[in-house]
Amino acid sequence: MKKSILLLFILLIPVLACSQTSEDFFEKGIAKSNLGDYKGAIQDYNKAIELDPNLAEAYNNRGNAKFKLGDKMEAIEDYNKSIELDPNDAEAYLNRGVAKDDLEDHKGAIQDYNKAIELNPKNALAYLNRGVAKGKLGNYRGAIQDSNKAIELDPNLALAYLNRGIAKLSLGDYKGAMQDSNKAIELKPNLAEAYGARGMVKISLGQKDSGCLDLSKAGEMGAIKTYDAIKIFCQ
Repeated sequence: MKKSILLLFILLIPVLACSQTSEDFFEKGIAKSNLGDYKGAIQDYNKAIELDPNLAEAYNNRGNAKFKLGDKMEAIEDYNKSIELDPNDAEAYLNRGVAKDDLEDHKGAIQDYNKAIELNPKNALAYLNRGVAKGKLGNYRGAIQDSNKAIELDPNLALAYLNRGIAKLSLGDYKGAMQDSNKAIELKPNLAEAYGARGMVKISLGQKDSGCLDLSKAGEMGAIKTYDAIKIFCQ
């Protein structure tokens, strides 16, 4: 009797080992992504897709992992597939917009942000990102409008204040730019770019010494591009 039970247990082992579903691998992929193991996450998403080729979320999340690893074009291919499978997934449009923005396709990014907002009008990040893209295209008033909406939806979104401040600086509204830069720093004291923006505002107001200190702080915190501004304005 004992031998029969042992034999049955041994025979069941491979069956149990192979019983993981696409959702199991999908959840494992999420866990690995949260830990920064994007290569491992991709392997799990690959397995989830192999088991269920119509799992739109797996393509979306695999795209996110590829984006984190710098594979922007491959990430876009995954977002395309996710959208093909689920045309109403606002997050996939938002993610694809971010990837396009990173590849300097700001007009294409705005189209995706528009769709994300159409599907989910309460997504503050979609307004924020669309505002950033508009700013990069020189549409500073549009950037301010989108930043306003992002702040309305999420009053603690430091990046929205930063983006609005940069747009105001570009339009010569130094007082407004200073207020927004200060608010961004208040909400997120480790936001290096906010110190860089405030530094440029101060320099524009003739406060060179204080502005250069802000630029130096931004550089020390990791905003490397501010060193170019330091060479121009602080020598």
